Amino acid sequence: MMKYKILSVCCLLCIQLRAVGQIFEGEVTYEKTSYWAKILNKLTYLTEEERSRAQTSWGSNDEGDKNRGLLATNGKMSHYEDIEKEADGGYQWRKSQYVLQYDHENEKKIEIEEFSGKTYIISDSLKAPKWKVLNKIKEVNGYLCMMATTEDTLKGQKVTAWFANDLAGSAGPERYFGLPGIILEVDVNDGEVIIKAVKVEKKPVDEQLQLPKKLKGKKIDQEKYDKMIAEFVSNSIKSHRNPYYFIRY
Repeated sequence: MMKYKILSVCCLLCIQLRAVGQIFEGEVTYEKTSYWAKILNKLTYLTEEERSRAQTSWGSNDEGDKNRGLLATNGKMSHYEDIEKEADGGYQWRKSQYVLQYDHENEKKIEIEEFSGKTYIISDSLKAPKWKVLNKIKEVNGYLCMMATTEDTLKGQKVTAWFANDLAGSAGPERYFGLPGIILEVDVNDGEVIIKAVKVEKKPVDEQLQLPKKLKGKKIDQEKYDKMIAEFVSNSIKSHRNPYYFIRY
């Protein structure tokens, strides 16, 4: 098995220095593929009724359930939101609430997410995952990317990200950010979920970075939200139910 070398702080600084003056401003469209057959095989605690329900919802094959999201960023701010396919083949913002607004400069965030029929507004400080950058590269959507890994301790997930050195900035899809380059691909638990950039556009994004003046939902901080999710997952496992009907995998 090949061992990847963890880059030093000096190497990371070199990466950032090479990107100085080239902060990315624009939009990145991502395609997210969830391989539910793989995921469900791991949920060994499910009852036959729950497993049958899951197969009805997502199918028993492993072709993957696909949807898209759009990231807008200018280096200082970033905005991520789900989008859905229209009849003419284009994409539009989804009606369901999943919005992440990050102020990277002042380390603040606002996240809007639906959970169990309610909308929550998570307002808190912005804390990046603890990444380990490894000496491994590959091409993603035409950009040379470096590999980094972290762990989602709340959901017990191994996360691998690929960030582009030529697209300076710390943004990425969903809650993945904090690397010295735009994250173009994310792999959750060795291929159970893949989020991959399919389009990168350099353009002004001031309008896309604006939140509505009035936000509707229950305000909560990250600690309380994490506790609520952890309790829900724990109770679902005890009751032999699939928690991922209501939360993101």
